[in-house]
Amino acid sequence: MHRFVTSWLLTVATVLFIAPSAHAAPSCSPLLSHTFARLQDEAPQNLCQYQGKVIMVVNTASFCGFTSQYEGLEKIYVKYKDQGFVVLGFPSNDFGQQEPGSNKEIADFCKNTYDVKFPMFSKSQVSGSSPNPLFKMLIAKTGTTPKWNFYKYLIDRNGNVVDSFGSVTKPTSSSITAEIEKLLGEKAQ
Repeated sequence: MHRFVTSWLLTVATVLFIAPSAHAAPSCSPLLSHTFARLQDEAPQNLCQYQGKVIMVVNTASFCGFTSQYEGLEKIYVKYKDQGFVVLGFPSNDFGQQEPGSNKEIADFCKNTYDVKFPMFSKSQVSGSSPNPLFKMLIAKTGTTPKWNFYKYLIDRNGNVVDSFGSVTKPTSSSITAEIEKLLGEKAQ
């Protein structure tokens, strides 16, 4: 009986303490290990929730010549989201003072004008001497700073920056969609 109880306890210990580690979720990439306030309600959102997805990070503005790119960003988000793609929008007033509104005003504009459903975060700085921590890392990893609104960074499923695209390159351009499709075909490691 004693041998049976010992064996049973070892089995339970194995299930409780060893088995879960074999199925542990992948750790979060340092690039995504940041928390930002959601645009709509300023609730804190950890970017680690997007680990394993192909991500496009873009700085946005409501009163820019490129503002119509919201439409293209939403279009590629809808087209690829079920395959593991997400667009993350970061409003910024860094360029030409083209995002002067409050977070509520920006959220209302995005919803009412472009019906934006991809995740958007509170207005922050993306260039200059104090970019937000995500953009600071994106700049360091690529050597490129956003030069204007709607600058885009593409991140693979492992949290590595793969490419960046200037404001002139539309989200629906073949150069961007080809890269997204390529990255979606790759598995996270």
